[in-house]
Amino acid sequence: MAVTLHPDALNALVYGDHGAPLQILGIHAIDDKKTVIRALRPTAKTLKIAVNKKKPMDMSRIHEAGLFEITLENPATDLEYQLIEINDSDQEHKFYDPYAFPPMLTEFDLHLLGEGKHLNSYDVMGAHVREVKGVKGVNFAVWAPNALRISVVGAFNNWDARVHIMSKHNSTGIWEIFIPGLSYGEVYKYDLKSLNHNYHGQKCDPYGFYAEKRPATASIVADLDSYVWHDDEWMTERKTHNALTMPLSTYEMHLGSWRRKQNGDWLTYRELADELIPYVKEMHYTHIELMPVAEHPFDGSWGYQVTGYFAPTSRYGTPQDFMYFVDKCHQNNIGIILDWVPAHFPKDGHALSFFDGTHLYSHEDARKGEHPDWGTYIFNFGRNEVKNFLIANALFWLKKYHIDGLRVDAVSSMVYLDFSRQHGQWIPNKYGGNENLEAVTFLREFNETVYAECPGVMTIAEESTAWPMVSRPTYLGGLGFTLKWNMGWMHDTLYYIKKDPVFRKWEHNKLTFSMMYAYTENFVLSLSHDEVVHLKGSLMTKMAGDWWQKFAGLRLLYGYQYTHPGKKLNFMGHEIGQWSEWGEAKQLDWTLLELPTHQRVQDWVRTMNQFYLEQPALYEQDFDTEGFQWVEPNDSDNSIFTYIRFAKDKSDFLVIVCNFTPVVRFKYRIGVPEAGHYDELLNSDSEFYGGSNVGNYGGIPSEALRWHRFDHSITMTVPPLAMVVFKLRRQ
Repeated sequence: MAVTLHPDALNALVYGDHGAPLQILGIHAIDDKKTVIRALRPTAKTLKIAVNKKKPMDMSRIHEAGLFEITLENPATDLEYQLIEINDSDQEHKFYDPYAFPPMLTEFDLHLLGEGKHLNSYDVMGAHVREVKGVKGVNFAVWAPNALRISVVGAFNNWDARVHIMSKHNSTGIWEIFIPGLSYGEVYKYDLKSLNHNYHGQKCDPYGFYAEKRPATASIVADLDSYVWHDDEWMTERKTHNALTMPLSTYEMHLGSWRRKQNGDWLTYRELADELIPYVKEMHYTHIELMPVAEHPFDGSWGYQVTGYFAPTSRYGTPQDFMYFVDKCHQNNIGIILDWVPAHFPKDGHALSFFDGTHLYSHEDARKGEHPDWGTYIFNFGRNEVKNFLIANALFWLKKYHIDGLRVDAVSSMVYLDFSRQHGQWIPNKYGGNENLEAVTFLREFNETVYAECPGVMTIAEESTAWPMVSRPTYLGGLGFTLKWNMGWMHDTLYYIKKDPVFRKWEHNKLTFSMMYAYTENFVLSLSHDEVVHLKGSLMTKMAGDWWQKFAGLRLLYGYQYTHPGKKLNFMGHEIGQWSEWGEAKQLDWTLLELPTHQRVQDWVRTMNQFYLEQPALYEQDFDTEGFQWVEPNDSDNSIFTYIRFAKDKSDFLVIVCNFTPVVRFKYRIGVPEAGHYDELLNSDSEFYGGSNVGNYGGIPSEALRWHRFDHSITMTVPPLAMVVFKLRRQ
């Protein structure tokens, strides 16, 4: 032995407890002229070394566990070598020594990561194929400051944690290793021993770009850069998008249960591109909102319990397959919104949970760190590295996958320390309040960063309380979201629509109330998956009355939604009048379309989407008081609501009448802004949509009779359980 190794250090290395492999392995200078090289190869019968492309020399085994060394008459700065392993089967394997390569993370990378400001941290963390000194391999980097030792394990080293021990950057707690010879498709995990309570586990990569299909849990080295995109026109135009003044009709969906193959298998991302995109385009939706696609172990979580934040689920294909899906959507002028879950993560042991033997990503105190309803951990938004991980993850989907918007799940659970907790189960903030100040800071920084890095992208909050200014700029004290789901409108509308029409007159304010707060936020009127699960029934089953009335009521609901101020979102199945409650384990009941009643519901939704796109009055001024005016909000006896929607050009307006009873109202007079002939553009009671065909023969001339504060009025027949839309005919 050229240099004596301390027995404790040697034993720690060969038994997988040594966290600083470069102290022993690789190249070590003895003096200016001599060098010792050591390598740990537990499967080697013999190990040879070829220095500077010369004839291989035998290395000496210095420990029975497979530690070899050789002393060379060369200076340490003048060495290039390969190792040749011969195993018990006399098979020969030639490879480069990982410990002959320097770390790749720069001091600037480490500084930004420590500060929580490395916006593209996914470019340096995780597994990346690199070429170093002409040698190709994979560089691995993972944050685990409380680890005693971390190794990369996989089939390439027989899952032996002693072979590829990572080196630690002590200033940041980031571990790194370059393994020559590896490439895309390699399956791997991190084998981790902690300084805390002797914790030992194998973890998937927090920055892993691809994962094995459940129930397997390893990460896979993935190529995200070779896909050739064809959506340049969309991406260029996206920079100019203003979600507040553009039409937004979103089709929310779950990839695994929209449609399935005959044998019950899921459609792949590419098959969905072929089948889903033509359907969405034909139905005239502007966007698809995907329930979470990030990797998750349990189908029944619908993706809301994420274990792979940077990996599109392998259930439906590869990362490049998902890129293809998004690309095809853009080529067909369909935007993609992704459900994003920064509020919490599951306790599955192979992922972020107790990552380095501590609550690295969450809080140790369960009063801050555990969600009482979902059995999950809550992110520690005050930790720089955690905040960096999440903000970089948001940018990752927007940049690498060209996602157009992020709908942020469960914002209420983030901003309230006492969310779903009783007295004594939560810790007040430093001012004694229940606001999670760290989460608020995180959300503001997230929104500011997204807008700065990805112009034209939307962020949408699912916030179910009255937290103020969710969709107002951060410089005014808001959270900074583009839009917010209008949960109040949804609850009140569904409460009202479930009432027997006889009793609706006493609940009239349920529908008028929404306009009392309509301009406090930039709202999305959402009829989402949450309303058709957990024994809530489908929208169809919520409709009051007999068979005919249920279909009429459903058409009326959609008509009211599309003409009320706010952007639109509907869950898959709503458009076909699905009777059964949604479940992730089966496809939608497409056979319903064999029935004319359901075909006509679909026709109505298609018509409403197309009409919505054609009428600026329905989207240009959703969030401006100039865009809406009541004609008569108080006709509770007839359960009729009449209102006007204005485009930015005030001469472009629509008059809407909604009758929420199954009674025809004859000679019903309302005031109108101008004199002229009012064409009946839409009537949900048309026989084409399954109605009784009560209407106004295409239109009504106005009369010079003052009514409802207007100098002119029209007298109409209002069809039962229906919505009609009139527009002044311009010469």
